[in-house]
Amino acid sequence: MDNQNQRNLILAVALSALILFGWDAALRYLYPEAPKPAAQVAAAASASPSAAASDEPKHTREGGLMNPADIAAEARDLKTALNPASRVAIDAPGLTGSINLAGGMVDDLSARRHTATLDRNSEPQRIFSPAGTPAQHYAQFGWVSDGTTPAGSLPSAATVWTAPAGARLTPQSPVTLTWNNAQGQTFTLTYAIDADYMLTVTQGVSNSGPAPVGIKPFATIARTDKTASIDSFNVHAGPFGAFDEAVSFEPDYSDLTEKGEITSPGKVNWLGFTDVYWMSTLIPSKAGGTSAFRALGGGLYRADVIYPQAAIAPGQALTRETRLFAGAKESKVLDRYEEAGIPKFGLAIDWGWFRWFEKPIFLLLTKLFELAGNFGVAIILLTLIVRGVMFPIAQKQFASMAAMRAIQPKMKAIQDRYKDDKAKQQEEVMALYKREGVNPLAGCLPIFLQIPVFFALYKVLIVAVEMRHQPFALWIKDLSAPDPLHILNLFGLLDFTPPAFLGIGVLAILLGITMWLQFKLNPAAMDPVQQQVFAIMPWMMMFIMAPFAAGLLIYWITSNVLTIAQQKYLYSKHPQLKVQAEKETVDQQRAKARDK
Repeated sequence: MDNQNQRNLILAVALSALILFGWDAALRYLYPEAPKPAAQVAAAASASPSAAASDEPKHTREGGLMNPADIAAEARDLKTALNPASRVAIDAPGLTGSINLAGGMVDDLSARRHTATLDRNSEPQRIFSPAGTPAQHYAQFGWVSDGTTPAGSLPSAATVWTAPAGARLTPQSPVTLTWNNAQGQTFTLTYAIDADYMLTVTQGVSNSGPAPVGIKPFATIARTDKTASIDSFNVHAGPFGAFDEAVSFEPDYSDLTEKGEITSPGKVNWLGFTDVYWMSTLIPSKAGGTSAFRALGGGLYRADVIYPQAAIAPGQALTRETRLFAGAKESKVLDRYEEAGIPKFGLAIDWGWFRWFEKPIFLLLTKLFELAGNFGVAIILLTLIVRGVMFPIAQKQFASMAAMRAIQPKMKAIQDRYKDDKAKQQEEVMALYKREGVNPLAGCLPIFLQIPVFFALYKVLIVAVEMRHQPFALWIKDLSAPDPLHILNLFGLLDFTPPAFLGIGVLAILLGITMWLQFKLNPAAMDPVQQQVFAIMPWMMMFIMAPFAAGLLIYWITSNVLTIAQQKYLYSKHPQLKVQAEKETVDQQRAKARDK
């Protein structure tokens, strides 16, 4: 090999190493290490409280408390805060929890259809926690004075509301809380809930006093950022909403901390906070007034809706209705709410710019899941459909490969003739392509056509809660997470986690092997450096793809296997090409032997 080729090969290897190490950092950002089970972390915190308390909170892709001391405190505080004697139980198909009679707050909600961990018997995923707990996240509905009404005559966060005896909030039984200020005004909070994740809260005031009362109804969601999922470049976590029927995935928590308060950019359709899989949003009635996001300090944030000022004359009453969504971002559920009149609610899932393609892939995948009963099998069926649609293109690719193989002796002759004149060599090769009617890029077309499908599946596996905790088979318990078994720690037998670029699991190895077999069936590159690059590419991709979601690797492996099968089938139809390919392999081996 001449000096130029040696330099090219060294550059290719160096760039490959840079990609591997850079990808490690990127993937640790996209797929941070999963938190340990809460019981295990709590035990560690109690064993060494000083060390646990000093740990800095971390964020994960899914969100949740990470500080061991916070996890232990949350479990302890919930036992005290969720005293059933001062609460109204919530019992609905989508949500379970309770309403706090102190302040009338909705501060205890869990999503029944989603478990907190991979264990199917674990408790439901908690969405809301009471104020003052480490994971505090809650909604409050109330009134503020217009300046003429004494603040003490209005209910506050400390007000204890009265509930009917035996009250229980279900889809069939709304609950009304009441409070009388002893000055002639009676306040009510009426809660209704549906079968999914929506509560409707009606704030009512009746004035039987001698003078008008001026008030502004409000609704607010408050939360801590300790439980926030990581805010990455392709999935937003933090404040968001729809304003003037356009969804805005901004600001983030750091922006809000810096500015203190950010008012809505237009008329609010809905606003709140989002994580990757969960969200809490306020959907005001058409009489909605101003709205804003606020930083309260100490990692606490608030989303507010304040309705226009109203004067309630003696003998009159006023009601304002606000809906509260608190739960999982299930696509079908959000779409149903949008069809029922909530603008752009289906876009609360951060599909990104390519939702026009991602959403159909998601819908097809979920339909296949309904038929197969397993999302891993559904991904394989999706791959079969994609490859089936692309089979005619694959045949054209094979025809191009056949034409390239046929002219390779002529290309080799041109390279030998003009080996000292690269420009002339390139000119003659292009002229050869033109004479023979060969398009050297035609073989790349199926790969380019698969890129949108690949990216769509990648995004679906990241943002769709329907993929969360979905098993495939054997050790693959969560298709949205990376392969958990790594060779370097003997598939989990050794107690350490390799860095991302060395976390090679079985799926990554299968990917590398199938890519290598696929490349072996392609026409050999004429340039020795290109041959070297193609030789290491399958193994480089094995390292790069290892930290990605297991479902994505299953798609790629299946696609590679189908491609190999297609090529074998088409070779059987053109045995002369198979012989030529075998000859090329022998020639390459002889060339390598001569170089040595």
